[in-house]
Amino acid sequence: MTAIWARRFEHLRRDPRSRWIGLALMVVALAVLPFALEATVGRTWVRIMDLALLYTMLALGLNIVVGFAGLLDLGYIAFYAVGAYVYALLASPHFHLHLPWWLLLPLGAVLAAFFGVVLGAPTLRLRGDYLAIVTLGFGEIIRIFLNNLNAPVNITNGPQGVNLIDPVTIGGVSFSRASTLLGISVPGTHLHYYLFLLLTLLVIFVCLRLEDSRIGRAWVAIREDEIAAQAMGINTRNIKLLAFGMGATFGGVAGGLFASLQGFVSPESFALWESITVLCMVVLGGMGHVAGVVLGALLLTTLPELLRHTAAPIQQQLFGKVVLDPESLRMLLFGLALILVMLLRPAGLWPSPVRRRELTSATTPEVV
Repeated sequence: MTAIWARRFEHLRRDPRSRWIGLALMVVALAVLPFALEATVGRTWVRIMDLALLYTMLALGLNIVVGFAGLLDLGYIAFYAVGAYVYALLASPHFHLHLPWWLLLPLGAVLAAFFGVVLGAPTLRLRGDYLAIVTLGFGEIIRIFLNNLNAPVNITNGPQGVNLIDPVTIGGVSFSRASTLLGISVPGTHLHYYLFLLLTLLVIFVCLRLEDSRIGRAWVAIREDEIAAQAMGINTRNIKLLAFGMGATFGGVAGGLFASLQGFVSPESFALWESITVLCMVVLGGMGHVAGVVLGALLLTTLPELLRHTAAPIQQQLFGKVVLDPESLRMLLFGLALILVMLLRPAGLWPSPVRRRELTSATTPEVV
């Protein structure tokens, strides 16, 4: 029976018409998803999907550094903060500048890439835990700077953050309020969803192209054995810096989109826990596998919110009262799920074929 279904799926995979039909159905499903969510579970879940797409971009950027190049980065959220503050400071009354979003997103990406190279340059000789400690410190330095650069010259407005940030506006349509398009009233959360989805698909396309390129293979070679890669003629210094820069670029873009969505940013949004969360998305989904990272980002964004909204009603029905605070129960189940996944599926929920073969060969006893 399994062989029969395998042959059927193989036939569908080889048939170009079936692939185009599947792609068209996926596009239609993604297009109607926000309206379906609003009609069934409320507009709050459309907002959650907006954040899920942002975290997907972050996880894909971190996957370049951790999954492809094998460089453990615990300060990745700093690049997210750089992109968010570039957008917030230059598109708000703080400096009385209101630059357009299509200029600020590339500017935030370039500045985040610069900081990524700045982080990578002094860490080229570090590996493993030492690299993780240095990147962790870098992320905390950025957050502390943002929290204290309000004196003697007020640059970031300190812990009070920056508010009244300009929303994305395309063709006179502001994403901060509902608009009528083709006779259909589209809320701002839906407009953000479509913009974030388009940019997320673009990031996925770039990651897939990088994975199959010479640069991607050089990253994998460094991850597997840096000394052997260097002996084969790979310029490990430049390739590592490129990994830090490319990963930071996606973080900067996601940060700018976050600032436009929230309309407010503060240093508390870029704490260490955010870096750990994004790293968990990469590890849970499957390091080095683009589809697995997307799956991990979507799961770790939506499932905790689902638990937050359902924990209290379920306890009320079972025990007649709320025994455990929903927030505490959410984190407890979140940690338990991570432990189980690491024990049962150490390569992640959807590992790359290469990673799966490595683990299989490592656990298979040698036959003499």
